[in-house]
Amino acid sequence: MKILVLGAGKMGSFFIDLLSFDHEVAVYERDPKRMRFTYNCQRFTDLEDVTAFRPELVINAVTLKYTIPVFEQVLPYLPEECIISDIASVKTGLKEYYEQTGRRYVSTHPMFGPTFANLNQLSEENAIIISEGDYMGRIFFKDLYQKLGLNIYEYTFDEHDRTVAYSLSIPFVSTFVFAAVMKHQDAPGTTFKRHMRIAKGVLNEDDYLLQEILFNPYTHDQVSQIRTELKELLEIIDHKDADGMKGYLSKIRDNVRRDIEIKK
Repeated sequence: MKILVLGAGKMGSFFIDLLSFDHEVAVYERDPKRMRFTYNCQRFTDLEDVTAFRPELVINAVTLKYTIPVFEQVLPYLPEECIISDIASVKTGLKEYYEQTGRRYVSTHPMFGPTFANLNQLSEENAIIISEGDYMGRIFFKDLYQKLGLNIYEYTFDEHDRTVAYSLSIPFVSTFVFAAVMKHQDAPGTTFKRHMRIAKGVLNEDDYLLQEILFNPYTHDQVSQIRTELKELLEIIDHKDADGMKGYLSKIRDNVRRDIEIKK
């Protein structure tokens, strides 16, 4: 299959490497310097090259802020039968955009990134395939993600954003709070160092991505739960309530235990 990847960033380069040995792959990237370490693919900086390449599938891997604008740029240069796709972390507005283009489309979300994931061992990572869209496009990504050993889930666009509001906004906000109150430690403990590594990784993400995840329509209710839990914990601390603390720890351990049992 002829596949065009839009963007030679971290995830774009990952897909280029992943696909280039089994498919004819090209990458479109306006900044030539970002393509220095891309191999086994054609490298385009001019959209006229896309016309000559005639891709059968386009994977839009640019920063979330530019997902739709880059689609707008490249669509006039694509064959009518070409399937367009994205791997965006937030799908808000994409369903409506795809439908107004009148093109075949598929939308997925690899729930991992180069910041934390071991890209050579992805068996503990997840991917979401949006159940709406082109059937053959969904089959392509399902086969691809299965070969990587990913755990695959199918959600609608709306279900995806609800899931992301829970799985990303809660850890992101918790990390923001840690980073906001932390102070330099000359002799940090193990737990502090682990939280610091997570904070550095999250804060290395694109600002617009972080903003869009937190501005997800479903994020507010999830963050409100953090506020409720902090209020309860602060009251226990203020009253030095040993029984209350014991009950609270029991509650959160049960939460973690249930999660582990479900995964098994």
